Amino acid sequence: MGTTTRDEVRRLVAALVEIETENPPGNERPCAEYIADWFADRGVGADLIEEPDEDRPQVAVRVGDGDPTLVLNGHIDVVPAGDPTEWEYDPYGAAVVDGSLFGRGSVDTKTGVAIGMLATARLADKIDAGDLPGSIVFHAAMGEETAEPGTKTLLERGYDGDYGVVLEPTGLRAATREKGLAWYEIRILGEPSHASRPDQGRNAVLRARPVLDALAEYDATVRERTDDLVGWAYSTVTMVDAGMKENVIPESATITVVRRFLPDEEIGDIDAEIDSLLAEVEAEHDVETSWERTRTYESAAISADSALADIFRRHSAEVGDAPDEPWGIEASTDMRNFVNDANTEAITWGPGDLAQAHTYDERVDLEAAADGLHALLGASCEILSSGLESNAARE
Repeated sequence: MGTTTRDEVRRLVAALVEIETENPPGNERPCAEYIADWFADRGVGADLIEEPDEDRPQVAVRVGDGDPTLVLNGHIDVVPAGDPTEWEYDPYGAAVVDGSLFGRGSVDTKTGVAIGMLATARLADKIDAGDLPGSIVFHAAMGEETAEPGTKTLLERGYDGDYGVVLEPTGLRAATREKGLAWYEIRILGEPSHASRPDQGRNAVLRARPVLDALAEYDATVRERTDDLVGWAYSTVTMVDAGMKENVIPESATITVVRRFLPDEEIGDIDAEIDSLLAEVEAEHDVETSWERTRTYESAAISADSALADIFRRHSAEVGDAPDEPWGIEASTDMRNFVNDANTEAITWGPGDLAQAHTYDERVDLEAAADGLHALLGASCEILSSGLESNAARE
């Protein structure tokens, strides 16, 4: 990959990182407008889609009307940067140090969006010139970090295709399987009283103990469930919230549980497990509880020997040392919208290290980003030139 291309990748990643798009609250508009203008400057039509939230538009591009159609998908929202004093480099400064670009969203997923933009523009030139018979679609989606239906809406609006690539950081490994994610909030009820009279009330924090014990046992049981590509299932307590004042016995406590589930687990069965767990605690400990599943990312899977994945494995191997065997990603991505909602064969693939996502001093290696663009262009040209025999049937 030449110096000119590496510089082009660096400039575009930096421009995207410098636009703050934290979610919550959801501030994608400035970045979406930048991307639409970027395409317009290159003679490529881009649509601002003001659904599902008119205040938070997303971008969709379609070039060509031939078969097959390949969709390149990335999201432009990022998690909040957190405490700025914990960052060595400005989270929105896009500093480049020793070949890495630092900033919130640099790896998750503005580098993926950047190489998707560059690839789409270059493929558009080939399609318009008649050199590629297929078509290309590009998404810059909103709301991925909070499970909002950005990608789902774009697919429903007709920005779909025969194949999809979700441009998350995988170290250029092609993921054909991914875990699901469900967030539960469990509420334990008590009765308030003045802390000088602790026996007058019912302390919800103390009453939460048997619930926490039961959740620990549940996690141990869940971890016995495994998948050969994505590893173990988990059920992790991540937050406990209780109390309103130092001298008041808390009347309620809320436990947040993150449940990472495998492709062969069903969300209805997991709901039933949580319900049964709490029913047993209530019966044994005279505790009153309620629960709500507040957010869900479904799991997704296609055949491990997918032809789509195989092409990306081969082109990735040409630019780096990514293993070419079947692989799955432990995180949850918008791949689920392609596979589950649109019945479209899709993989999760992209440059960067997933371990950098959501961290202080998040960064991406710019050489790896340029390699990613090279592999993406090669794989896309092969697909759009010859097509594939779809095998989108899930395992």
